[in-house]
Amino acid sequence: MKRTTDVLHHAVRRRLHAARGDSGVGSRPGRGAAPDAMGRRAYGDRGMSAIEFVFLTPVLFFMIFATVQFGLYFFADHVAQAAAQAGARKARAEADADPGGWQAKATSTAQSYIDQLGPNLLDGRSVKPLQPDAATVGIRVTARVPTIFPGMHFSVHEESQGPVERFVPDNGG
Repeated sequence: MKRTTDVLHHAVRRRLHAARGDSGVGSRPGRGAAPDAMGRRAYGDRGMSAIEFVFLTPVLFFMIFATVQFGLYFFADHVAQAAAQAGARKARAEADADPGGWQAKATSTAQSYIDQLGPNLLDGRSVKPLQPDAATVGIRVTARVPTIFPGMHFSVHEESQGPVERFVPDNGG
């Protein structure tokens, strides 16, 4: 009687698994499963999703943090570039009218751009005037970018320069 009951339970269990869509492939073998050539019994893929999750989760988090870090760097670079261009525009306009005071005005303009666009984005910023020759002026912006990853250091260096704008009156010639 016991043997008949076991066979009946096994048949019912197979029907339930088939109804759920489980064909039995890859599931744990029963007591009668034959060992392989090394004497081990194959247990299939039980627990593989948990192991894959453990290995793939840090990779996923790294990719997310790397994307955020790239965005921070990209935005900081654009803020530094915009500040340098604004300072250079001011320097080009003021250098002819005020040869000694354009540096302070251009530096102030670049600093105000940084304060408006990203006040906490550029750490340790340095805004310096450039004057490679008498006819050219510009601004250099250098700063550190905040990082998500400990031990990594990123910095941006942008400069913009151009010729001094000069007013030349028309003498009627």
